[in-house]
Amino acid sequence: MKITLAFDVYGTLVDPMGMSRLLEQDAGEQAAVVAGLWREKQLEFSFRKGLMRVYEDFGVCTRQALRYAMATHQLDLPTDREDQLMAAYLSLPAFEDALPALQALKGQYPLFAFSNGSYPALEKVLGHNNLLDQFDSLVSVDDIKSFKPDPAVYTYARRATGAWDSPLCLVSSNAWDVIGARAAGLSAIWVKRDDNRVFEDWGIHPTAIVASLSELENTITNL
Repeated sequence: MKITLAFDVYGTLVDPMGMSRLLEQDAGEQAAVVAGLWREKQLEFSFRKGLMRVYEDFGVCTRQALRYAMATHQLDLPTDREDQLMAAYLSLPAFEDALPALQALKGQYPLFAFSNGSYPALEKVLGHNNLLDQFDSLVSVDDIKSFKPDPAVYTYARRATGAWDSPLCLVSSNAWDVIGARAAGLSAIWVKRDDNRVFEDWGIHPTAIVASLSELENTITNL
């Protein structure tokens, strides 16, 4: 059976740390630290909202996380500047390997973008990087009002991609996402972009590990 590929977006195809450069205006030398905390809290807030069943879309989590990161470092963020940064988040830069890898896989496998982001946000950020047209369709958690790694989200991905009776494989650079997918019965390829990254030892392992999306074509063949 032909495998269906579901690509995580934030951290896998586009780089949230691309906000560091823009934050230099607001945080100076602390920009990278603030950007890292922003990303960390964005994920934490989404996880907590999913568990609490008080869903608000990923954009809300992103804005709340930005406010937290700035406040933690005692940095002022006027409302108009906050809006500018949120708009810029819709134009995050793609990783250099994203477009070539998707172009190589397009036509060989069904390709889906599968994200905690909302449809408008995904259309914007993927379109900005010429990635949108590489996908057969998009799958957003907004449809079921929860977030990865909720098992219900991965089950929904099977339905949304039509992969009920055929293999569905997540491609993600986020270890928590890979673990969530594997726990829910999916295959999952971990994109380990940094040699120093450590995969959490939960007794749940990726189906495969690649250092770059450019390795996917050969890796998938051997799954």
